[in-house]
Amino acid sequence: ESVLLVIRECFVYRIPPLGSSKGYKAAEWDVNSFLWSGRLRIVSVGGKKCYIKLEDANSGELFAQCEYKEDNNSVEPVIDSSRYFVLRIEDQASGKHAYIGMGFQERSEAFDFNVALQDFIKHLKNETAPKIEYTGPKVDYSWKEGETININIGKVIFKLK
Repeated sequence: ESVLLVIRECFVYRIPPLGSSKGYKAAEWDVNSFLWSGRLRIVSVGGKKCYIKLEDANSGELFAQCEYKEDNNSVEPVIDSSRYFVLRIEDQASGKHAYIGMGFQERSEAFDFNVALQDFIKHLKNETAPKIEYTGPKVDYSWKEGETININIGKVIFKLK
């Protein structure tokens, strides 16, 4: 397990159901009345899985966890702010899921959050990309005894041995 990012304070909000196909709006939340606040950690497990963990800042007790996957809607930015996101929280035992709002005080924290997730996906794609290796014979490009190269620059000819 490796920690990709720690943000000391984030806020969790109860959000209304998605009203339109356009996306979530933070303006529809009561951002002044948060459900929970604490620390956020993004953790990579074995380089293959990524979790967003919302934890108590003092005890480290887990409040909620979101497994980040690029191909599902586990993390969605809201359409009207750069500081708020919607996380898909899933109960592993029952398979039930819920959506919660999550936000930061500063835009820089939201930026760091996005970059950490993008870096994980980039790392994952590099790990799964096929490695291309040249298997043909090695070519010797060194100069052989007695070889010369003539370089013409204007009226001057340079002879290299």
